[in-house]
Amino acid sequence: MLMVHDLVAGYGEVQVLKGVHIHVPKGSVVSLIGSNGAGKTTTMRAVSGMLKPRAGKVVLDGKDIAGLESHEIAARGLAHSPEGRRVFPTLSVRDNLKLGAYTRFARRRARGDIEADLDRAMELFPRLRDRSAQAAGTLSGGEQQMLAIARATMMNPQMLLLDEPSMGLAPILVDEVFAIISRLRAQHVTMLLVEQFAAAALAVSDYGYVLESGRVAVEGPAFELANNDKVRAAYLGGGAAH
Repeated sequence: MLMVHDLVAGYGEVQVLKGVHIHVPKGSVVSLIGSNGAGKTTTMRAVSGMLKPRAGKVVLDGKDIAGLESHEIAARGLAHSPEGRRVFPTLSVRDNLKLGAYTRFARRRARGDIEADLDRAMELFPRLRDRSAQAAGTLSGGEQQMLAIARATMMNPQMLLLDEPSMGLAPILVDEVFAIISRLRAQHVTMLLVEQFAAAALAVSDYGYVLESGRVAVEGPAFELANNDKVRAAYLGGGAAH
């Protein structure tokens, strides 16, 4: 589904990614873990077109998308729920969700039954159903995060990128977000996940990569990484679990 090969990217004169490789098979959930500044969010931005790679390949469903504009990549079936939520605060919850389907309204992706998918999103995120007419900016942080994820699913993507979905949330809402990710996984939604709670991320993943200083330091099945002594000591201790 997604193959990232020798990806190089950065900001200005700072080179953050120094040859990252990632493989996300169709129907799987893959996690990127690592310390702050390791390059996790930069990887997501380079894959989704928010940041132009300097070198390397990003292959989605057999086609190289590296360097394309983000809207072109979205039209090819990749949805990105970025770090920081970024909902449209003055629009209602329902209108935010409809904006997630903009590529379908524009006929750049198969339209399908958008109303049925709205209902499905409300079932997946029941908090949103109760607030469908409410302005997104008046939602709590946790509710805005759920809206951001639900909006990304409205594109009917081939692949979903989730960047720090639990950031800034109370523990009970973190659990709820991971329960939603587990339900998406059960529906065979292909996902690439960046998450500060490494233990929780690996628990819902099939495979994982540990980034250090812009390179993949360790990779393997999620279960093996969760039981790797070095990975546990560096990333899964203290506040990493919940």
